[in-house]
Amino acid sequence: MYSVKEIYYTLQGEGAHAGRPAVFCRFSGCNLWTGREKDRDKAICQFCDTDFVGTDGPGGGKFADAAALVASIQTHWTGKGGVPYVVCTGGEPLLQLDSALIRALHAAGFEVAIESNGTIAAPSDLDWICISPKEGSTMVQETGNELKLVFPQPGFPPEMFENWAFDHLLLQPMDGPDIVANTRNAIQYCMDHPKWHLSVQTHKYIGID
Repeated sequence: MYSVKEIYYTLQGEGAHAGRPAVFCRFSGCNLWTGREKDRDKAICQFCDTDFVGTDGPGGGKFADAAALVASIQTHWTGKGGVPYVVCTGGEPLLQLDSALIRALHAAGFEVAIESNGTIAAPSDLDWICISPKEGSTMVQETGNELKLVFPQPGFPPEMFENWAFDHLLLQPMDGPDIVANTRNAIQYCMDHPKWHLSVQTHKYIGID
């Protein structure tokens, strides 16, 4: 059984694949926060702005097995040509995503990406691994394609991760009331430390999910 908050077709808005058409499959649940506002001050990650509670979003629901979930994901890919691409996100998708589902997605022709907080080891058969560390958590996944660090997190400075085995090191300004200052500081950090590239949440600027 897979519990999914929502499934929808859009463009990837951030990171190394920004602009790429993708089906987003947002799994319910997270191991760093309940997702409920009353618990935010007790959460490990207190800046999360994503609704991953329940299964009531567009395309969401309970799926009995991998075949049922893949069938739903397939209906959302409406692009013509190109390689179908699915981003498994959350919450924390690795609480549910398993090799059975990855195999079924591959059999259906999808490239499979994950966006994870890095506290759970990722299966080796994923096509793209994006890890976004959250201050106060215990990191387990120290390799992948893309490390996307929300900035600033005083306990998780960028230099802590710059020698980890990732192809792309990205700084993403923390959204919220300090977004202007955070963006300015992230830009300066990337200019001073060229290993790092700036990641901007373009979907929030162009008005897509």
